[in-house]
Amino acid sequence: MKLAKPYLLLIFLVCFSLSGFSRSKSDSLLNELNNVLQKKDVYIEKKQERIAALRAKSLSAGNLRARFLVYQELYEEYKTFSYDSSYSYAKRLSQTASVLKDPALIASARMKMGFTLLSSGLFKETLEVLNSIKVAVLSPDEKIGYYFLKARSYFDLSDYNRNIDYWEIYNPRGISAIDSALVLAKPGTVNYLELKGLQDLRTGNYDDGRRVYTSLLKMPGLTPHQYAVNACCLSYICEIRGPQEKSVELLIQAAISDIQSATKETVASYKLADILFKKGDIKNAYAYIKQAMDEATFYGALHRQVKISSILPIIEAQWINQIEHQKKLLYIYSSIITLLVIFVVIFAVIIFRQLKKIRLADEVIKAANSNLQKTNETLEEVNKKLSIANTIKNEYISYYFNINSIYIDKLENFKTSIDKKLSSKRYDDALKTVHNLNLENERLELFNTFDTVFLRLFPEFIAKFNSFFKEEDQILIPKGQLLSTELRIFALIRMGIHDNDRISKILGYSVNTIYSYKNRIKTKSILQNDEFEDRIMEIEAV
Repeated sequence: MKLAKPYLLLIFLVCFSLSGFSRSKSDSLLNELNNVLQKKDVYIEKKQERIAALRAKSLSAGNLRARFLVYQELYEEYKTFSYDSSYSYAKRLSQTASVLKDPALIASARMKMGFTLLSSGLFKETLEVLNSIKVAVLSPDEKIGYYFLKARSYFDLSDYNRNIDYWEIYNPRGISAIDSALVLAKPGTVNYLELKGLQDLRTGNYDDGRRVYTSLLKMPGLTPHQYAVNACCLSYICEIRGPQEKSVELLIQAAISDIQSATKETVASYKLADILFKKGDIKNAYAYIKQAMDEATFYGALHRQVKISSILPIIEAQWINQIEHQKKLLYIYSSIITLLVIFVVIFAVIIFRQLKKIRLADEVIKAANSNLQKTNETLEEVNKKLSIANTIKNEYISYYFNINSIYIDKLENFKTSIDKKLSSKRYDDALKTVHNLNLENERLELFNTFDTVFLRLFPEFIAKFNSFFKEEDQILIPKGQLLSTELRIFALIRMGIHDNDRISKILGYSVNTIYSYKNRIKTKSILQNDEFEDRIMEIEAV
């Protein structure tokens, strides 16, 4: 019985080291993103249903102009979904507009072709198409879109080249195109804010850019794709100026919007994977870089595939290493748990033997008490104390026997669960099971059981203990507990455990803490320090 207690606490401490971590807003958003990612096929299916309905509508269009309008709708569905289809319908729009001989429709169709070529990374071809457009025939809104598209072409070309000489050529041209669009845009509108935010971003005016994009994301009526693009821009500013956590949150929200809108022409997943990889979150980084490559491949964005390919092998290698490391850890944890089960079984055998010896001792004590009662009153008092000691031992042994039985069952169930998950190679589930061990609750349950047993043996302990103090210094019991820490220390002393080292191991405190508790209590008492523990030992059991 005496050997079991410190080793039981050792089991608690070993398992406690495997548990728990805090969660943040980013963790919650990552969970939401992972849930959305699992449903991505559902969002793609809904988009394909809309496309199928529009294709059927195009077949029944009565004239060329009606067909042009349906082609426009199909183009809008495809422009961030599939390069090949987007290119095909941009071409059909150009052909139909040419047949209609409508200069405005021809210019509009060429703008759509330019956007498609830009999204695929064909920058030279994009600028050739845009420069062939007659801007004068465009409506004011289309002119804004034209200059915005031209600015994006120069900015993307500048970023793709990654050469300071070409950056100094293309970036100013892009800013000039933005200036032309801002002249036409109405202040306070979504178009104006998008233009102003991009201008601030490219000129390094990040403080104004932050304010613009923050206002823009609060605007009503933003499409999911607009939200994702502008959230990525604000994320870039937060990545440079802080807070870094906000940058990650915005990228997660952008990635969620892209998946829910079945957008394949996107950068959010790639940027998020890159940042999480640098933060050491290899698991999520690997999932999102694969998603980014799937999106780029599905759409046909060659320049994005090249960019993603530069870090995909690095993340993939780290992910494989992490999986191997987790497998090793799981085998180690399984071995530790097996050893712990063996130790508990050994301790149970020891307890059985101790119980048998104590029962024999009980019979001897009862016989001695019977003889002593026939002698005198003093011997009767001794017999009474021995009987009380016997009761305490039985209760105490029964208490620890039950506790050990419970933990043997729990550890056997835990080992069976781990073995099953390792056998079926569900390593993440096995690791999650190990991490979910919560020994703080077990410790509280252990204390609550001890308090219950002790107070059943010494129901007047608290009242008699407090009688050793002035009224203002008496110990109050915390809400929801049976004994306070101070009372529990002296309860163990009343049970015959006087050694500070043993008390500290049982309660999970340092020896110095136990020493401080005892001195503080004795100092407040109305009794002499050297008399205090003697009076504690005089408190009688039932």
